[in-house]
Amino acid sequence: MTMQCNFVSVSPESDFSIQNLPFGVCTTSGSEAPHVTVAIGDYALNMATLAKLDLFQSIKGFDAESVFSKPYLNDYMSLGRSVWQAVRHELQDFLSNTHNALRSQISASDASVVTPLREVQMHLPARIGDYTDFYASREHATNVGIMFRGKDNALMPNWTHLPVGYHGRASSIVVSGTPLHRPNGQKRLDQTKPPVFGPSARLDYELEMAYFVGPGNNLGTPLTLQQAEESIFGAVLMNDWSARDIQAWEYVPLGPFLGKSFGTTISPWVVTMDALELFRVPQPTQEPKPLPYLCDESGSPAGYDIHLAVDIKPKEGSEFYPLTRSNLKYMYWSLRQQLTHHAINGCNMRPGDLCGTGTISGPAEESFGSMLELSWSGQKDITLGDSGITRKFIEDNDVIRFSGYCQGDGFRVGFGQCVGEILPAKRA
Repeated sequence: MTMQCNFVSVSPESDFSIQNLPFGVCTTSGSEAPHVTVAIGDYALNMATLAKLDLFQSIKGFDAESVFSKPYLNDYMSLGRSVWQAVRHELQDFLSNTHNALRSQISASDASVVTPLREVQMHLPARIGDYTDFYASREHATNVGIMFRGKDNALMPNWTHLPVGYHGRASSIVVSGTPLHRPNGQKRLDQTKPPVFGPSARLDYELEMAYFVGPGNNLGTPLTLQQAEESIFGAVLMNDWSARDIQAWEYVPLGPFLGKSFGTTISPWVVTMDALELFRVPQPTQEPKPLPYLCDESGSPAGYDIHLAVDIKPKEGSEFYPLTRSNLKYMYWSLRQQLTHHAINGCNMRPGDLCGTGTISGPAEESFGSMLELSWSGQKDITLGDSGITRKFIEDNDVIRFSGYCQGDGFRVGFGQCVGEILPAKRA
């Protein structure tokens, strides 16, 4: 029988079911400082208040009040899966069991515990010390390779042997709803002439997911695949905005720089890996077989069936139009393979570090995870419904919205939304 929440009403279409219970950081009108919160239905639970009321007192060695009073999740992420699962158990019992000891003290109308989501201000869920972005979708890498190198050389020789990645800029990661300005930079519009400086004319979204590292590892100590999986706390939606023209000129030989570092947007709710457990699926077949440290023979599926969508509200319109419909299950390199590779040289991963998957494209055109692919590098228009509006890339004051969810039997495990508006470039 499917577990039901009877503390507050939760619609079967809600992203935030009792099977989900995602974590975030918020402020409310009644709180002076940001604190840890968990979403259930249309409400946010104040985890610090629940800790003060001893909901988590049975978890040995866990100072819940201190951890949940912090304006970030790093301390909680560092505690590991045994604590995460114990907290999840206590929360689910509180929300579903009318005989729970705390239910006689708290009602759904208690403002110190329960706040409507519409009344909370969400913040970045963690202090992100380091950010790495991977390039783990074969379909996306192939599409981009065909555009720029031709079909016969679409994938670089290393691509099927390791999860390609680069070190991104953590300081410009922002939470959903934060507007970003169009970046300025160098572009080489004519290959026979010198570069020019100005606002990017080929601004794009990249449909990604990202995961937060939990306990991590010590400097010099690699992670196995199993250890990497145990080290992943949870996942968010991520828009890794890309200035394609700036990136094209700068990326040789060291990779992306100003074309990426102007801003990356993530959704505020971190969906735990325990909540995603029901939605494991096999990842795509890997050929050639990876080297032993990346060869996943655990028998536990490493992919996840997460429906992903991108919509655009153009500056000329008042409604959103669909752009991309994809799924995380298409991703070639799994999350645990990515993290294992990242740490195999002894690189120390720390609580709150963020790793992006890279653009998630699928086999059909509607599943292409960027406008670069949908417009095939600007060669064709993207038609927005029957509005008569077209795009090749993002224009000023366009709004891009990501959403994602897993569909269970009568419930959803969703990620909420990841939304950003592009404002005009500032004069340099």
